[in-house]
Amino acid sequence: MMSAAERSPRSLVPELIRFVAATLLLAAPLRSRAGDLETAYREAAASSPLLAQSQALLQADTAGVSVARAALLPQLSANASAGVNNTTISGVLPQRISGSFHSDSYSVTLTQPLWNGSAYSAMHAADSRVRGARAALAYVRQELILDVTEAYFGVLQRNADARVARHQARLLASLYREARARLRIGAGDIVSVAQARARVDAARSAVTRADDAVAVADRELQRFTHAPVSALCDVRPFSPYGPNPDDMRQWVAMAMRNQPLLRQARAQLHADRDQVDVHRRAAWPTVSVSGIAQHAYGVLLPDMELNAVGATINLSVPIYAGGAIDAGVREAYAQVRAEQAHIADLDDGIRLDTQTAFLALRDSVPQLKEARAARRSAALSLKATRKGYRLGVRSILDVLTAASEAAQAQRDYERALYGQIVARARLKAASGVLAPADVAAINDLLRPCDTR
Repeated sequence: MMSAAERSPRSLVPELIRFVAATLLLAAPLRSRAGDLETAYREAAASSPLLAQSQALLQADTAGVSVARAALLPQLSANASAGVNNTTISGVLPQRISGSFHSDSYSVTLTQPLWNGSAYSAMHAADSRVRGARAALAYVRQELILDVTEAYFGVLQRNADARVARHQARLLASLYREARARLRIGAGDIVSVAQARARVDAARSAVTRADDAVAVADRELQRFTHAPVSALCDVRPFSPYGPNPDDMRQWVAMAMRNQPLLRQARAQLHADRDQVDVHRRAAWPTVSVSGIAQHAYGVLLPDMELNAVGATINLSVPIYAGGAIDAGVREAYAQVRAEQAHIADLDDGIRLDTQTAFLALRDSVPQLKEARAARRSAALSLKATRKGYRLGVRSILDVLTAASEAAQAQRDYERALYGQIVARARLKAASGVLAPADVAAINDLLRPCDTR
């Protein structure tokens, strides 16, 4: 084998090229791959301040259970003191004692509550708050999925509108040039040219508005992902479907069972009822047992030492607390009534939202089919009208009208296409069962992203 020194310069060129290429590849920043829906959701979940807030509140409420339970567990405390005393004792002992001496005292106390009704209720209330916090976290996750889905397909919708607007502008510009050409050969009229020019100007303005709408939609998605919006994967052909099961009552019943907002409100109602017991049981006696071990030296006399071990049963009976107990009970009852009214309002709203989402998804299927047929018909009508215009049997106004109808039919189709997918997510969100698995299912409807 030849050594590196023995190789000719020509033979080293290919290796040098490979080395430079590999170095540039490693040094170049990685291109972020085009974004699909799952990528957008992962970015949103990793950076969502609302999700982080809900997780922190759940941790706080979980810690609150331990705080409430601590009132029913043994309490161990230790006390120590040391000091210097200057004492004079007379009239008790035969001789007067006067002088300075050191003293110290140590004690350990163990207390075990035997009965504390208010603490038991506080622990139950803390458990209810944890259930509410879990439901609140589930609601935030579902709303994040729905928000990202709506924003993602909102970007696709605005991009589709911009494509239609640009295509319309090119078509109208072509018709304008054709009208001018016919005018020059004496086959047209100045009014037709003016009409075509006006439509071209309007179409160019529409392109600007469509591009602005794309920028706004990008910012809306970026608000959730907190990352630049890359090229998004568009929808591949799919078969639309409606609610499954196709029974509104089953979806409403599902919402009544699973909607996180409703579960959170019910958990809060339990916590409020437990809080009533906390205040009411504050008037109950409490019983505890205490044990103490104590050592004291020089507390009273210089050489006096005290060692004691004892146990006591303690009974505490509140007699009057300035009206705080009754006021607390009234306040807690008012909170219960307010939460009951809130649940009733939530119940009405969730029923309506679920019914509305059910009907929207069911109607989206024929809407998409009708929009697809209308798009084909409008395209054929435009083609036939343009042919008739060239043959002299149709006017330029007929062509311009057919072009506008074709563009509108295309926009309606795109809206129905993306709306059918979003309607699926909205119904699941309304019924409280929207999950990351649904993000994966929707993601399967997308084409592979264009990473060029």
